[in-house]
Amino acid sequence: MGPFYFTGKTVLVVGGSSGIGNGIARAFLDCGAVVHVWGTRPNASDYHDSEGSDLTGLHYAQVDVANPDAVAARQPPFDKLDVLVHSQGTVVYRRGEFEREGWDKVMAVNLDSVMGISTKFRTLLAADGGGSIIVVSSISGFQANIGNPAYSASKAGAISLVRTLAKAWAGEGIRVNGIAPGLVDTKLTRVTTEHPERLDKVLTTIPRGRIGQPEDMGNAALFLASPLADYIAGQTIVVDGGLSLS
Repeated sequence: MGPFYFTGKTVLVVGGSSGIGNGIARAFLDCGAVVHVWGTRPNASDYHDSEGSDLTGLHYAQVDVANPDAVAARQPPFDKLDVLVHSQGTVVYRRGEFEREGWDKVMAVNLDSVMGISTKFRTLLAADGGGSIIVVSSISGFQANIGNPAYSASKAGAISLVRTLAKAWAGEGIRVNGIAPGLVDTKLTRVTTEHPERLDKVLTTIPRGRIGQPEDMGNAALFLASPLADYIAGQTIVVDGGLSLS
């Protein structure tokens, strides 16, 4: 059995219905795991391939992660959990994050829910020798994002939370790490990817010469959850094709 053998493992990907989360969910599914995903729409059939969603073989549930009461009330259909992936995320454009409503919305999804859901599943993750938490943040957490203060601040907070929870829960066998993507081809980045001039400009700043794909993030998540990363704790790995080197 190789290091990416997850047969018999249970994985929950919050935000696994589309984009980066869906790429991560499918990576674990392809490696034999039983994968549950949480999304925002009532049913799995409400998602479409054109949106970067493939829920085939995944166990779907609608959960409003911005609502702590909804998270607390959700009764998971599993009694063991080996890997918890936080890939929930939102952004408000047109400078909406400078207003309280936009700020609160982004912080609730991108940061508050990470803590709430991690705490909810702490006991399950600590059982049977311990599990792994992986938090998807962003390179925006390491630098200024002039038009999106809540997005940038929430991702910086998520990176800090990874470090704090890793130190707090390591003794329980829970490893906490993160992934900081750069520009990835998802519905949240279409403001750039669907405009050729903007995309061409960004590509000149990425040494690898291409934008990231959800599958790239899936590969990083597999590594962090695998035995190969057993001695890694509290780290957020930048997966951006070199974009942040500029």
